[in-house]
Amino acid sequence: MATLKKHPRSKFYELLQAQIQNEFNASQQYVALAVWFDNEDLPQLARYFYKQAMEERNHALALVRYMMDTDHHVEIPGTGEVRNDFSEARQLIELALEQEKGVASDIQTLAKAAREEDDYTGEQFIQWFLKEQVEEIAKMSTLLNVVDRANGNLSDVEQFLYRESATDEGTDPTMPPVAGGKL
Repeated sequence: MATLKKHPRSKFYELLQAQIQNEFNASQQYVALAVWFDNEDLPQLARYFYKQAMEERNHALALVRYMMDTDHHVEIPGTGEVRNDFSEARQLIELALEQEKGVASDIQTLAKAAREEDDYTGEQFIQWFLKEQVEEIAKMSTLLNVVDRANGNLSDVEQFLYRESATDEGTDPTMPPVAGGKL
């Protein structure tokens, strides 16, 4: 039987553990959004949110890998409530934008905790996530603007996402390692 790591838990590592749950919950919420769009026969929006779900899963497992690599015990949590009931596409994008803003706030709290604890490695690790949240908020803000300009014509949104997918840059080679590998 493996023994549990006895590395003391700082505030930073407690917040990292909580962030694992936040990231898995965000992943599940994105699956719910993708399924809603899929059920509405909007394949580009569905694809976009299925991909977002995988990104959030990868973020959670990057946190897991970091905790394991720094000799901290990791617990894989359940996820919280997921909203599934929507009446229009804009509600889903608004929810996604608010979710990204919430994650950004959580990541900033993590960065602050690492800095306050003189955890230079933790602070360096979390820098990638700070950059990522700027990008995620910008992408969701743009998508919300496109939905608003489409004025109910989701075919325009689908065309926008199709065009954008042609210039998709793929995976970020600077992303921290993911437990089990990226999907």
